[in-house]
Amino acid sequence: MKKYILLLILTFQFVLANESLDATFKKANDLYNKGDYEQALQSFERIANKGNESADLYFNIANCYYKLGKVAPSIYNYEKALLLNPDDEAIQTNLSFAQKMTIDDIKILPEVGFKEMVKEFTSVFHYDTWAWISVFVAFLGLLSFLGYYFGNTVFLKRTFFSLFLLFLIGIGVTVFSAFLQKKFDANYNPAIVFAEATTLKAEPKNSSEDVVTLHEGTKVFVLEELGNWKQVELTDKTKAWIDKEAIKEVKE
Repeated sequence: MKKYILLLILTFQFVLANESLDATFKKANDLYNKGDYEQALQSFERIANKGNESADLYFNIANCYYKLGKVAPSIYNYEKALLLNPDDEAIQTNLSFAQKMTIDDIKILPEVGFKEMVKEFTSVFHYDTWAWISVFVAFLGLLSFLGYYFGNTVFLKRTFFSLFLLFLIGIGVTVFSAFLQKKFDANYNPAIVFAEATTLKAEPKNSSEDVVTLHEGTKVFVLEELGNWKQVELTDKTKAWIDKEAIKEVKE
């Protein structure tokens, strides 16, 4: 009996928490629509600080920062929203507007070659989706093998055997795609410069040669960390070291 009472209490608390969350979100939206971006931001961040995470939440936080003219936090939160919903056009559009407020104009060098072709192919689906596709293809492969095994004519056996070989190749492609996409995702570590201005160094020490000066809002990609320094790569493929306190990683 005590177990049922405890379960009932926990369920009731969960419902109340969700109602409170919805009410806070609605209040924040109302404040935003009234132009009270500071208060709206506080409400949205209160939700985020409780461990809640969604593309819509980060998108709203980013919009508040954008309206307040805060470049780095707006871009940072748009990027976090985009990680959760990479195909959302509204997020992409607002991010492009926010990026126009940055000072740095770093060229984006496109990646070319076979590796980029493979990357584009595997990025069509999330690695979990690739894994489920491989399971489905394996099931079809099993059915085709059974069709071959129990086929009572040469034509059926040849047809099902050909399908079995095709699905076998499909299993290899989908499993390999899942593996590569997970690897690409793990290596993709974007960060946003939060320092008003920071100088990148050729080596991880202050006495090293200056490479370039970046300003708030610029996007970099973290490669490795050494003490108080992080090696980053810019969109023009420049690699250098930056004070880790000057940036904030999007995947944190």
